[in-house]
Amino acid sequence: MKQVLDILQDSTIASKIGKDKRSRFWGVYKRVAEEHDGEFLERYTTDMDIVLIFSGLFSAVSTGFIVAMESNLNPNPSDTTNALLKQIVQIGLGNLADAGTAPVDPGSTWSPSALAVRIQMIAYASLSMSLLAAFGAVLGRQWLGYYKSNRYGRGSEEERGKRRQEKFDGIVTWYFDAVVQTFPVILQISLLLFGIALGANMWYDQRSIAWVIIATTVFGFLFYCLTVMACLISPACPFQTPTSTMLRMLHIDSKIILLNSGGHSPSESTWQGFYT
Repeated sequence: MKQVLDILQDSTIASKIGKDKRSRFWGVYKRVAEEHDGEFLERYTTDMDIVLIFSGLFSAVSTGFIVAMESNLNPNPSDTTNALLKQIVQIGLGNLADAGTAPVDPGSTWSPSALAVRIQMIAYASLSMSLLAAFGAVLGRQWLGYYKSNRYGRGSEEERGKRRQEKFDGIVTWYFDAVVQTFPVILQISLLLFGIALGANMWYDQRSIAWVIIATTVFGFLFYCLTVMACLISPACPFQTPTSTMLRMLHIDSKIILLNSGGHSPSESTWQGFYT
């Protein structure tokens, strides 16, 4: 029996069995990783494309709105013409004293109202945030492309699997999901600011139209808040948004920090909520 054990110990059968298990493990790992990465890349690539398309269209609309409001920041050119005509009439009537006291260029003493400046600030903030969201979407596409092309690299199946796991751990460590999901949130904030600026500008021109804009903006904002609250209450709610996902991640992270500070390990339900 001792001779048999010595022969088996010196043989390569045990090492081959170990290698077969390792190769099967990394083969299964690669198949599961391919399925996960395919869904991961498709989801975020689609989100970035939507942000790029919507931000481009929205920026064009916002720019047109800002150009139309530029007249509120500049003096009316007809005021100068009217002032000159008034002086001519006064001179023709012989009222030289009144003609001399009237300013030739009313625009020199004109300044925009504080309300018009605030409305323009909101409108420009909306345009800037939409451009920022588009810039972030371009960066997101580049990050996804880099991960897709460099996640495995070269080498054996085990080395490629370890390299891919290292790349994926970096995604989790650096909160890639939260960073990418901020771009749609920035675009949504930009849309809200545009509705506020549009309603405020129309309020002093035509209040009946302004009420329609304000009611639509308030309804959209309340509807969005209700869907976010529903998603926070029930993770199974189908109305998931980037905002609800980020708030859930922050809530779970705070729970994990509190549990760790108290010397308790997070429960299985906590970790399950983090990955759903």
